[in-house]
Amino acid sequence: MIINFSGSLLDFKEPKIMGIVNLTPDSFYDGGKLNSEYKILRHVETLLKEGSDFIDIGGCSTRPGSKFVTKEEEIRRVIKPIRIIIKTFPNIKLSIDTFRSEVANIAIKEGVVMINDISGGELDKNMFSLLGKLKIPYILNHMKGTPKNMQNNPYYHNIIVEINNFFSKKIYYLKKYGIQDIILDPGFGFGKTLKQNFQLLKHLSLLGFKDHLILIGISRKSMIKNILKISYKESLNATSIIHTIALLNGSKLLRVHDVKEAMECIKLVQYYKKIL
Repeated sequence: MIINFSGSLLDFKEPKIMGIVNLTPDSFYDGGKLNSEYKILRHVETLLKEGSDFIDIGGCSTRPGSKFVTKEEEIRRVIKPIRIIIKTFPNIKLSIDTFRSEVANIAIKEGVVMINDISGGELDKNMFSLLGKLKIPYILNHMKGTPKNMQNNPYYHNIIVEINNFFSKKIYYLKKYGIQDIILDPGFGFGKTLKQNFQLLKHLSLLGFKDHLILIGISRKSMIKNILKISYKESLNATSIIHTIALLNGSKLLRVHDVKEAMECIKLVQYYKKIL
């Protein structure tokens, strides 16, 4: 499958990696770490050197229970870093992690090439019309509720069927706006219980109708630490195990904190598949 990034075509025959640049002070794992231009650039450099194909930058925490910062604060957090990142790494493929169309629009004008929307267009009704004007790749995430309430007893009659129904409706409207480059994210931890997250992982190959790439954002999340009774900092090895399962079940894009280890997972799974 090929995705068009502003005229640059990228083939997803082999899985790709999206490295995380988190500019929020309160995120669950790395909040507040990147608090200077120097640290941001060093972090991006490391992600790229270790094999990241994309960099996903965000300035509004969406962890369970979080409250949204203002639009103005989100813009303040991300725009200057976007400028210095693109100036330093001009060939970078940068994605903006935001549910706000205005933030996305400003970021695109600065050189960002993809939008990663955790709400699937639910929190800003102008997002799809903006995409229709921009014609850029869009990561369509499934989320039940909002970050503030999404973990308040989420219920599904059949989680796979319901998420596919959500994707089907959203894809229909996106294509009406002329958007063809759509990546699907089932939203691990976004309105799902521990059991539901693992049901998603087990049946990942049933999502997306075989026509769209599946992104997995599962790096160091609570579904890992809650089973093993470890901290986020101790969850790298377990994250690699989950990434391997996701790759075996068809994921083509991993959104990660730890690029080197994710790259190792991809190389091993690719070799394993070739000898079958």
